[in-house]
Amino acid sequence: MVRKSPEVIVVGVDGSPGSIDALRWAVRQARATGAEVLAVTAWEIPATFGYAPSYDDVDWAAEARKTVDTALGEVAEGGHSVAMTSRVARGHAGTVLVEASRDADLLVVGSRGHGTAVGMLLGSVSEHCVHHAECPVVVVRPRRA
Repeated sequence: MVRKSPEVIVVGVDGSPGSIDALRWAVRQARATGAEVLAVTAWEIPATFGYAPSYDDVDWAAEARKTVDTALGEVAEGGHSVAMTSRVARGHAGTVLVEASRDADLLVVGSRGHGTAVGMLLGSVSEHCVHHAECPVVVVRPRRA
């Protein structure tokens, strides 16, 4: 297999503090290894039960783009000189990140994001990635206070 250059570190970003920590970790790793960072944000229309509200006035892709751009801007303020790009994709976050892992050298996720079970030790997206990604996975845990 011919080695591609530079390496690509994919990081899942949902705007949560855990995903910002994961993005910071990925940037530090990229700086140390000469890799590029690809921040991936997934979006999907929320499921509802019973009364179905209208979501016609919501541009979900634009909201996701704003989330990833804000995260990249926040991390870039630290003066990191690393190539960072982003991708926004429709679908479940775990599925989108596993798909992105096919072309990655490393996948980085936070241990908890904006999921429904914020108190869990390992979120459903990070757990899905650990079990199904096609490259090594790093799960960044929050720092203790």
